[in-house]
Amino acid sequence: MNPLLRLGTTIVIFALVSYSFAVFTIHRKKILRRRILVFLTLGVALDITATVLMILGSSKSGFTLHGIIGYSSLLGMFIDAVLIWRLKIKSGSYTLIPQKINIYSRYAYLWWVIAFITGGLLVMLK
Repeated sequence: MNPLLRLGTTIVIFALVSYSFAVFTIHRKKILRRRILVFLTLGVALDITATVLMILGSSKSGFTLHGIIGYSSLLGMFIDAVLIWRLKIKSGSYTLIPQKINIYSRYAYLWWVIAFITGGLLVMLK
């Protein structure tokens, strides 16, 4: 496996852990806490890094089915982070996370996990 793909794969696993922690904390606590912001932002940054490394390490075009699913899920994840940060700036920490943002976070997370799984399946089937 290409070293860039290997590094991207490792980093995307850390993105999964970080993003999962943030979304599960949002779902469970429903209160905006600093650790949610930290892990959500870290998850987005790690996923962007992993995506760039995988694009650079891949011999295929970036516009495959998995690529489109991946880019759209990264966009959803980014929008989730923007919504949470806007809430923090507007209302401060320890504020109730609105139900709409909570639901959006779950859907964005689900779509991101689908992209993660399809990437893993593509590697296994290769």
